[in-house]
Amino acid sequence: MTISATGHVQVVSPGQTYVGKQGFTYGSGASAETVGAQQVCMNVLPMPDGACAKVHYHKGIETIAYLLEGECDVYYGDAMESHLPVRAGDQIFVPADVPHAPYNRSGAPCTWIVVHSSGSDQDGIVLLPELDQLLSTK
Repeated sequence: MTISATGHVQVVSPGQTYVGKQGFTYGSGASAETVGAQQVCMNVLPMPDGACAKVHYHKGIETIAYLLEGECDVYYGDAMESHLPVRAGDQIFVPADVPHAPYNRSGAPCTWIVVHSSGSDQDGIVLLPELDQLLSTK
């Protein structure tokens, strides 16, 4: 067994936040920005009722999200034509390069734990503003 002189275990305490390109304020978790992660990151996404992400995809990056509390719809597809209802305790997998946007119309806040196959959840984001208006009609 080899112990790296440069690697060390770190704790990310609650309270740090940042605003993502997707239009939300996230609770900072383990990522490139906080602990120097290179291949995976995890952050907390609180969504108030009525909140909707900007339609986006993660170029070459997979996403797994666990709905910790509440209910939320996730819209996806080239024209936001598909959606899945997600409830507390459910996990959702979004393959790389799939346009998507969570939309909380449940009447109550929800909270996600979001993991990406990259050191930062802001890596590889491609916004699709031409699709944002499609969600306002759903």
